[in-house]
Amino acid sequence: MIRTFIAVELTEKFMPEIQRIGSLIKILGVKPVEPGLVHITLKFLGDIHEDKVEPIASALSQIKCKPFEASIKGIGVFPKPSYVKVIWLGGHGDFETLHSEVERVLSRFKFKQEGDFTPHATLARVKQPVNRTELMEKIKNIGDPDLGTFNVSSICLKKSTLTPRGPIYETLKEIKLSD
Repeated sequence: MIRTFIAVELTEKFMPEIQRIGSLIKILGVKPVEPGLVHITLKFLGDIHEDKVEPIASALSQIKCKPFEASIKGIGVFPKPSYVKVIWLGGHGDFETLHSEVERVLSRFKFKQEGDFTPHATLARVKQPVNRTELMEKIKNIGDPDLGTFNVSSICLKKSTLTPRGPIYETLKEIKLSD
């Protein structure tokens, strides 16, 4: 079994700013994600048998979504400011269409349907307890970051291996977008 998800990779040009913002929110209990691992998750698949990689990749190649211009801007938290588990940067662009297409082409595999989809790139995870007031103040002081735009022309089926030092991601298949 391999732990998998479907993601949009961020461009290399965002990494210095992701690193900078991550350092601004670093307090006890907040673990920033390595900048090179930050991505927009379209769907978390969970554990799958390795023999499902090809059929899933084949299904993903049926997505009908043309490449689009997207941007990474804004900062927020999940699930709510009074109880923060994740700090994220917002994804803007045609991600809703892309997400619904992923759900459509994978429906026959009976993966768990997710609730509301909010395009975001996880910047840090929060381990409780944390000084919530200090954390929210740091987030507020960042303001409304705008990392810029990039072209979304493919999605990746990724493998995630959890280690004590953090996850290791490996691209199993890259699928180009087309209409």
